[in-house]
Amino acid sequence: MRTPRMVSITAVLTSLLLLAAGCGGGASPSAWASAVCEALGPWRTEISTLADRTNQQMSAETTPSAARENLARLFQGARDASEAARQGVERAGVPDVENGESVAQGFLTSLDGVRAAYDNAHRAIIALDTTQADAFYTGVEQVVSTLGTEYDKAALDTSSLQSEELREAFDQVPECR
Repeated sequence: MRTPRMVSITAVLTSLLLLAAGCGGGASPSAWASAVCEALGPWRTEISTLADRTNQQMSAETTPSAARENLARLFQGARDASEAARQGVERAGVPDVENGESVAQGFLTSLDGVRAAYDNAHRAIIALDTTQADAFYTGVEQVVSTLGTEYDKAALDTSSLQSEELREAFDQVPECR
């Protein structure tokens, strides 16, 4: 025989299980897209600014030592901005869509690759010898070329974004415009 107390406990447990099941699915597509775009917006701006500064630095007449210092600072800034964006995407969690874990991981892997590319460029620039200007600038060209190759390899594979819900969310949320 069920007592009123047992019915009450069963009802509470059932409610908690339903609530937990609803919360376990991840972020809604629009909430996830919004959080991702909020994380990527400042990163895109910073990367664009740093790319412009790098191009200016490459064409400026300066000493190899000053160029190395400036480029190292630029690459370090890009690395740090990429890590901040990766952390923001990680905080966004997993979208509540089919293959949501794979989609979220794709974004994280891509940003981790970009961060690593800038970190490699930073370390390579610091390692360049500045005593011979021609050799230094040849080395800078190689570092920038390698950075471009590594950056391209880290590009997000959009084939994992097969979710119509996510495509619509990215198109609709204001943070992504």
